[in-house]
This record gives sequence, C-alpha cells and structure tokens, in this order.
Amino acid sequence: MTLLSIILVLIIEQVHALPVQRMVRGPVSAMAARLEEKFNDGRRVHGAIAWGLGVALPALLVLLAYASLMWFQPVVGFLLGLGVLYLTMGFRQFSHFFTDIQLALRAGEVAQARELLAQWRGRAGDSLTAGEIARLSIEQALLSSHRHVFAPLFWFAVLGPAGALLYRLAQLLDEFWGHDAGIESGDFGSFARDAFAVIDWVPLRVTATAFAIVGDFEDAVNCWRTQADRWPDGASGILLASGAGALGVRLGMPVHDAVHGLGEDGERPELGLGEEADPDFMQSTIGLVWRSLVLGLAVLTLVWISGWVGG
Repeated sequence: MTLLSIILVLIIEQVHALPVQRMVRGPVSAMAARLEEKFNDGRRVHGAIAWGLGVALPALLVLLAYASLMWFQPVVGFLLGLGVLYLTMGFRQFSHFFTDIQLALRAGEVAQARELLAQWRGRAGDSLTAGEIARLSIEQALLSSHRHVFAPLFWFAVLGPAGALLYRLAQLLDEFWGHDAGIESGDFGSFARDAFAVIDWVPLRVTATAFAIVGDFEDAVNCWRTQADRWPDGASGILLASGAGALGVRLGMPVHDAVHGLGEDGERPELGLGEEADPDFMQSTIGLVWRSLVLGLAVLTLVWISGWVGG
C-alpha cells in the first residue's frame, strides 16, 4: 500500500499540482497565528504546548483514524493516506520556479531570472549575476527537494500518513515560529525549532546519502565530511555539501545580495568541488533529484518484495 500510494501521488501531482498556498500554507499559517496568539508569552514551555496542539495532536488523530480505517474499511484508509500524502509532498510545490529560472538564464533574460528567484526565496537579489542565480537556485532546489519530497516520503514509509503530516506541520511551524527571536516572542519558538531538528535528523542524512549514491560518491562523501560543518546551518550544510559534491559543482560562496538568510553574518563558505554553477548544472540537479527518487522507490520495492516473499 505504501509503495502504491507514493507512485499514485507522484502521478497525480504531475497531472494536477497542489495549490499549496491555499490548501496547506494558508490554513497552517492561520492555525499557527491563533496558537501563537493564545500561548505566546515568551516561554519555551508554552511553545511546547502550542506545538503539541498544532503538530502532535493532528498527527496522532490521523494515526488513529488511519489504523482504524485500514482495519475496518481498508479502501477508505487507503484514500485517506493518499490524500494526506498529496497535501504534504510534491515536486510541483517548487519545481516550476526552478524550471522557469533555468529557461530564463538559457535565454539570457537575467532580470527575469532574478525576479523569479526573488519570488521563490522571498527576498530580493537585484545585483545577482547569472552564475550566482544558478548557484542559489541549485541550493534552493536541493533543500526544497528534501523538504517537499524526500523527507515526507521517508516519514510516510515509516509511520504512514501520520508521519508525513507530522513532518510537514513540524517544518511549517519551525518556519513560522522557530526563527522568530524578537523580544515579544522570547523562547516561544525554540521548541518548534528543536523538535523539527530531531524529526529531520534521520531523513536529512538519508537524502544526503541518496545524493551521494546516485552522483559522484567519493566527492559527495568528502564534501559532506569536510565542508558541511562550515555552513551556518549545519543541517542544510549536509545536504548542500553532499549535493554539490555529487554534482561536481561549486556552491556557497559570497553573492551580491546582502540579505540571503543564511546566518546573521552572511557567511557563505564554499561547498562542493569542480566548476561554477550554470544552467547546465541546473539540469544536472534535476537528474540528481529524480535518480534519488528512483533509488528510494527501488529500496521500497525490495522491502515490499522481501515482505511478500517472507509472508
């Protein structure tokens, strides 16, 4: 059922992209705002309570509902899992930006590529060169493929639809609360940030390993081992270093936009080995992500076959 659900959702999502802002981010943002309004007094313990209500409780309810339906009404349970997975993962939640930026760069329309990248990242970069746009786009694509595809699929394979929902809600509340360190917020968002780091610890390393296996394994492992800790966000550094090494491209490094959200000091150490980023490497990034997905599906298929034979 797990493998079939994943394949069907991948097909459905390619045919009809999820309106993610209206169906996912908007409702979760409204829920997060209500919880923050009621519980935020600047203390971590109240952030933990709000996180429990916004993440753990919905995931638990879905877990119970799915288990009950699979016992009494397996077809309805299967549809529930399909629906939750469709809401929590998908290439189309980010791939259109990446594709449009690549096409704009190939056509020499650097200004349009800058505008598209600014919309995707949520911050301006009016002075970015074509190479910097390609570099930042590859970085964003590697991170987005993990957050929107590989991590939700990992947790779906482990815990069913409850796992995928747990990851997506935790990721969004980390985004909404985890990096808000204002005077009024205090430590309210620290629990969301730490909880997401724990939830993402294993799948992040699984994704980085997949990048290494389907790319240049030796360079990916070497970059992961020697460069990841230099990145301001160590978790993101693992993905970016492994992906850069697997692709044979140089990522990181300073760029001309002053605000890029990767540390207060704007530090961007060099990641990867090889050549400067360009549209050709953007195409290679698409291939890396798809090969990683095929690898994951192959592993799930082997697990299913072994379980079927053993049963």
